[in-house]
Amino acid sequence: MAGADFSHLGFFEGRGIVYQDAGQPQDAFDILKRHGLTCVRLRLFTSSAAQAQANPYNYTNNLEYTLPLAVRARNAGLQLLLNFHYSDTWADPGKQAKPAAWTNLATFDALERQLYDYNSNTIATFKAAGAMPEYVQVGNEIIGGMLWPDGRVGGSYDTPAQWSQLGRLIKAAIRGIRDAAGANQPGIMIHIDRGGDWSGTRWFFDNLRQQQVEFDMIGESYYPWWHGSPEALRLCLTNATQRYGKPVIVVETAFPWTNSANIYGIPATPEGQVAYVIELAKIVKGLPASNGLGIFWWGAEYVNLPGAALAGFDRRSFFDYEGNTLSVARAMGQLAAPVQMSATLTDTLLMLKWPLSGAGMSLMTASNLSPPIVWQPVTNPIQTTGVVFSTTLPAKVSHSRFYRLQSH
Repeated sequence: MAGADFSHLGFFEGRGIVYQDAGQPQDAFDILKRHGLTCVRLRLFTSSAAQAQANPYNYTNNLEYTLPLAVRARNAGLQLLLNFHYSDTWADPGKQAKPAAWTNLATFDALERQLYDYNSNTIATFKAAGAMPEYVQVGNEIIGGMLWPDGRVGGSYDTPAQWSQLGRLIKAAIRGIRDAAGANQPGIMIHIDRGGDWSGTRWFFDNLRQQQVEFDMIGESYYPWWHGSPEALRLCLTNATQRYGKPVIVVETAFPWTNSANIYGIPATPEGQVAYVIELAKIVKGLPASNGLGIFWWGAEYVNLPGAALAGFDRRSFFDYEGNTLSVARAMGQLAAPVQMSATLTDTLLMLKWPLSGAGMSLMTASNLSPPIVWQPVTNPIQTTGVVFSTTLPAKVSHSRFYRLQSH
């Protein structure tokens, strides 16, 4: 999965931002598709029309706003990841405010029923519009739970009773999604913000597992300036997929193309963004049993907008200040390219090349294909040029050689 969060696309378009590719104005979803991306992530708030009108940046992502974007993504040939926030505005580790319209529910049982109904009705609406999501997030960065205080966990709320309530809420949401989806069941993701924090990830999912919540994949946020080194990410994702038997996705990440110091040795340039994608690809695609499902870029649609407080993500997106597509878009799209190896032969050298989608795989060689086949690793150094991997080998050998890329 090569994905981009485009949740604020309508917000930017409505303020005159024009997206361009190769110097020509283009529909932004078509730009993603052309560069090889496969999926769009859209967040969903419970905000009212009045809230969205009064403060568009922080409240606009309600059903009336998000559904047309989902239809556009589907018409562009892209898959959809729907990100339920269960709040009128941003839900994240520091805040999980219950929707204003739900605050008068008298009992926890009533909140549980409301969550089931809301998820069921929402999925039915997307399905009727021809935009049934392939993937659904039950909450956004819910390391501290959701729908506070009822579903809050951690700190003084780290109690069996609170974990039981969070488990019930998540299961109610999943039942609503599954009952409305029918035959085409979406993949259910549980998303936290601990991409570089294995101990925090283990604490959360160990506790969640005790609640017998059934889900399909683990989503992690990973921003290197907040969440630690790439090696910390590798450790966390490797341990998570092995301990819980679930595939993992880096469902939020980004990297600056300007106006930043180097981050873990990678410069804040358009080329640095590509180098960052390559490093992430090596980690995610190198996970055991091919359990790294993909990467999503957050704030991919952000473009500098005078007067708007964009928290610096206009310097970390797929587009420069004029709305021109940066090379990171093509790099992200290459994550989903077919893994095909090509060969160039001269009198003395054999050059093998393969795309970024083969990152994290091992180049292996064998002298024949008759059983028993013995594949051994190629020890020659691997070079990276843009989003292409290559190695050069001697062409003259005393017998035939066969080569393949092998997952871990």
